[in-house]
Amino acid sequence: MSRMRLLNESNGQTFEGFCLVKSASVKTNIKGTEYLDLILADSEGDCAAKLWDYNKELHGVFETNDVVKVRGSINIWKDTEQLKLDKIRRSTPEDDVDMAKLLPCAPYDPKWLYDELYTLAEHFTDDDLRRLVQYLMRENKDKLLFYPAAVKLHHATRGGWLHHTWTLTKLAKSIIDIYPALDGDLVYTGAILHDIGKLKELETGELGIASGYTARGMLVGHISIGISEVTAACELLEVPQQTAMLVEHMLLAHHGQAEFGSPKMPMFPEAEVLAEIDLLDSKMYEMFDALSGVSVGAFSERQWALDNRQIYCHGHGFLKKGESK
Repeated sequence: MSRMRLLNESNGQTFEGFCLVKSASVKTNIKGTEYLDLILADSEGDCAAKLWDYNKELHGVFETNDVVKVRGSINIWKDTEQLKLDKIRRSTPEDDVDMAKLLPCAPYDPKWLYDELYTLAEHFTDDDLRRLVQYLMRENKDKLLFYPAAVKLHHATRGGWLHHTWTLTKLAKSIIDIYPALDGDLVYTGAILHDIGKLKELETGELGIASGYTARGMLVGHISIGISEVTAACELLEVPQQTAMLVEHMLLAHHGQAEFGSPKMPMFPEAEVLAEIDLLDSKMYEMFDALSGVSVGAFSERQWALDNRQIYCHGHGFLKKGESK
C-alpha cells in the first residue's frame, strides 16, 4: 500500500488522528519491558507503530479492525517510516469517525444507493416483484448499508454489495431500453436480489470488512442461501409460483456457467442478461482496480481474477486512483 492519509496530512514530524488496527501484539524488549507492536492503516496505506511504554491496565487491549485515535511522532527505522505512539485509545460513537477515510468504501453513500434501489422497485408495474424486492430490502437494511460483495476481488469494500447491485441496475436499464421485449421488472429483480445470499455467506462486522465465510456460507454458498431467502419470502408474501420460479432461476443461473459455480445455465432472456451484466461489472471493477497506481504506458501485475492477464494503462478515458474530473 501507499503512505497513510494520516501521515500525508501531518506536519511531517508529528501526527494525530483516527486509523484502523490491522494487527496488534504485545512484545517484550531486551530489558524485559512490554511494548505494543501494531500495524495501523487507513484508506490510503499502512505503517508500523510502537507504543513503548505500554500498560495493559492504562491503555487497554487492542485487536484487529479496532478503530483507534492515536498521537505520536514519525521516525525513520532502517529507511522505513515507523510511528512512535504517545497516546492511543479506542474510538467512541461521539467521535463520529468518517469510515471512508479509514478503509476502502464504495464511491457512493450507501444510504443513497439503498434509496435508489428501493425507489426503483417502487416503480415496478409487477406488484408481486415490487413487494418481494422491497420486503427483502427492508428485512436486510441494516446489513445492506455496510456489507461488501466479497471477501476479496470485486467490490470487497464497505458498501460494496449496494454499489455492485446498483451498477447492475444501471447496466440493466441500458439493455432494457435496447430490447423492449425484455421484462424489465424481472431483470431489475434479478439484479437487486442475485447476491442476497451473501448477507449470510460472508463473515462481516459492522466495519464492512469480510474476514471470511460463515459455516453456512462454506457448506451451502450464497446462491443456495439466496434461493432459500427468496423462496421463503415468496411463500410469506403469497407470490405466484410461476413468478417465484422465474426469480429462483435467475439466482441459480446468474454465474452463467457451471465452471463459474452456476447450478443452471440461463434459460430465458432476462436470466441471460443478468449473468452477462454481473460478469461485466466484476471484470470492469477488477480491471480498473488493477490499473490503480499503474503509470501510463505500463502494465499491471498479473491478475488472477482476470485469467492471469496483465492490464495495460493507455491513459485515455478513465481516471487514475486519487484523480478527479
